[in-house]
Amino acid sequence: MSRVGQAPIPIPSGVEVSIDGSRVRVKGPKGELEHEAPPTITVARDGDDLVVTRPDDERGNRALHGLTRSLVANMVTGVSEGYAKDLEIVGVGYRAIAQGPSRLELQLGFSHPVPFEAPEGVTFEVPQPTRITVRGFDKQLVGQVAANIRKIRKPEPYKGKGIRYADERVLRKAGKSAK
Repeated sequence: MSRVGQAPIPIPSGVEVSIDGSRVRVKGPKGELEHEAPPTITVARDGDDLVVTRPDDERGNRALHGLTRSLVANMVTGVSEGYAKDLEIVGVGYRAIAQGPSRLELQLGFSHPVPFEAPEGVTFEVPQPTRITVRGFDKQLVGQVAANIRKIRKPEPYKGKGIRYADERVLRKAGKSAK
C-alpha cells in the first residue's frame, strides 16, 4: 500500500479546487495550476480534503497513486504559499544583477554578461550580488529554472567556482602535486 497516496490533501482557505473527470484545477492567491491525472487514478473531494484513490494493487497503479497525490499536493501548496530555490555564486568577480523581477544579468567570468529571462510565473530576487532566489507557484518550474541558471556555470571541483544550490556541497579535488 502506498503510504504517500493514502494521506488526504488538506485544502487551505482561499484555495479553490475544481475536478472535471481526471483534470484537477487548483486556483489560489498566487496563481492557477492544473494537472491531468492518469485514467486509472481518481481524485475526489471529501469535505475540506482531497482524496486520491486507485482501483487495485497493480504495480503501475501503486506507482501512479503516490505520484499523483504528491503532484496535486504540490499544486495546492504552490498556489497558497509558493516555492523558492536559493542559489549561491562563488568566484572572484562573479555576480548577479537583477534587472526587474523577471530578468537577471550574470557576470560569470565569460567575456560578456549572460542575460537570463524568467518564464511567466517565476520571479528573481537578488538580496546580495552572490545570491539568487528563484520564486514561483509551480514547484517543477521553479526547480527547472534554478537548474537552468546553475547549468550556465556549474561548480568546478578544483576551486569550487560557479553557481550552486544554497544547500549543495561541492566535493573538492586535489590539484597537481609536485614531484
